[in-house]
Amino acid sequence: MQINYQEMKKLDQRPLEDLYTDVGWSAYTKDVDRLQQSVENSLYVLTAWHEDELIGLIRVVEDGLSIIYIQDLLVKNAYHNQKIGSELMQSVLNKYAGVNQKVLLTEEAPNTRYFYEKNGFKSCDQGDAVAFAQLKS
Repeated sequence: MQINYQEMKKLDQRPLEDLYTDVGWSAYTKDVDRLQQSVENSLYVLTAWHEDELIGLIRVVEDGLSIIYIQDLLVKNAYHNQKIGSELMQSVLNKYAGVNQKVLLTEEAPNTRYFYEKNGFKSCDQGDAVAFAQLKS
């Protein structure tokens, strides 16, 4: 299977909505206009495509010099375990190799923890850092 990776911030709403819906991120799909604007306003967006289908996306926000925040990393369920998520992640880590702080927040789950740890991240509950967040419910 041929996966094509493309840097692009301007995406049509339908493929974005399909991707975020497929992975169950319904908070984003409540306002697809806002989702589309959020992607366009990101520092960097890398997409994964199978033929004409958007199957994955990673987006980065922040200054790109001293810190990046990996806001979203999504791969459609039918394409899990094909190294697409790792390819997206490694592309971002290579692009921003000189940045001191690479940060993300995600849900706690064994598979999630395993994925990020194998990609070089350390949970803040296992190191010298502490994380704080104020999340809108």
